[in-house]
This record gives sequence, structure tokens and C-alpha cells, in this order.
Amino acid sequence: MGSLFERLLLMKINIAIDGPSASGKSTIAKRLAAKLNYTHLDTGAMYRAVAYNACLLNIDIKDEKSIMEMLEKTRFSFDEKGRILSNGIDISELIRTKEIDLLSSAVSKLQLVRQNLVSQQQLIAKDKGYILDGRDIGSVVLPDAEVKIYQTASIESRAKRRLLDYENKGLHFDYQTIYEEIKQRDYQDSHREHSPLIKTDDAIEIDTSDLSIEDTVQIIMDLVTKAINRRQHD
Repeated sequence: MGSLFERLLLMKINIAIDGPSASGKSTIAKRLAAKLNYTHLDTGAMYRAVAYNACLLNIDIKDEKSIMEMLEKTRFSFDEKGRILSNGIDISELIRTKEIDLLSSAVSKLQLVRQNLVSQQQLIAKDKGYILDGRDIGSVVLPDAEVKIYQTASIESRAKRRLLDYENKGLHFDYQTIYEEIKQRDYQDSHREHSPLIKTDDAIEIDTSDLSIEDTVQIIMDLVTKAINRRQHD
């Protein structure tokens, strides 16, 4: 291990990755976390978990009061592999459905729910060494993150990736349906009243349409190295 790698491991910073649905944010965040020995906190999974639990309890997704009452009895946590637990139960696979994908976007519009989850996320990340991905990390959750990424890709490439992901899980959906759902999710996320999806002025945009996972990870690793070097010379 060279001195550069040692510096990367010793000096912890926070990394914010924002971007639209199916742009591969979680995949990249997990790879980075493994390389840097950081913790990946998938904020989108928390909104999905809220939507999933509301469905289980037959709570109207627009009934913010009932959802907040549910949250008072719910504790979310992440294990060492980044899987989300709801009151100690692993629901990481159960929340990855098309239905929950759209419902989680509706949940994210509820201001009190957002405030509750954002507070949890900020508390977790205050000690540094975290990679958070979502829609409003750089703008709301971690506005002081040392590295901010806006990760995007064309709708076509995102739809193809999601289709492949479903096929690998033995699920069968047609490309056009997935394309339209991603397009709808993009509109919902960018037009919601509270904390819409935006690219902050200090975020570096990375279009992954034609990039491999390894290429994207390396680009961000270079940015992390520069950020840590700047901090050491401040």
C-alpha cells in the first residue's frame, strides 16, 4: 500500500452522489465504499422502506399523519453489506419492485417524512467516512460534503440497465414500459415541491451512458484523492 492509499484511508470525508432513477448511483456508491473502507448509506432505500411498510399496513401513501405514526414505531438501519433493516428485519430485496419504486417517489414528496429521514441521515454521517446517494444529498442532506457528484445517463441506457437487472432476477418486463416509468419518475423527482432533484453548482456531473462501472468509480476516486489532498494542505 502506497502513501496515497494510506492517506485515502486515514482522512475520512463524505461523498454525495445525486442523480435520476436507475443511473447506477447505488452500484457506484457500493464499489467506492468497498475501495475506501467507507460506509454506504442508500437514502433511496429508506424512502422505499417507508413505502413498503405503508403498503404492508394498508396505509394510504398520501396519509402523512399515519405514515409519521408508523415511523415512530420503526427503526431503520444498515448492516455491514449495506442492506437495509426495518426493526431488525432485512427488507433490502423486498423494496426493489416497480410498484415500490413509484410509491417511494410519492413518499418523498411528504415534507414531514423527508425531515424525519434527513435528520437520521445527517446524524449517521456526521462522523465522516460515508457515501450517500439519492436525489437531494448535495443540496439538502450533506450540503457540506467534500465531494459532490451528479450522476446521470440517458433514459435509453437506464431503461436497458433496469431491464437487464429484472431479467437477472428472473422477472420479465418490456423495455417500453420500463422506459416510460423511468421518464415518469424523472418528472416526479424533478418537479416535487420539497427538495426536488437538482444538480448543485459545486457538483461534478458524470454521464455514465457509455461508461463502465470501473470507469465511473475511477473518475470519482480521482476526485476523492484531490479533495483529500486539498484538505491536507488547508
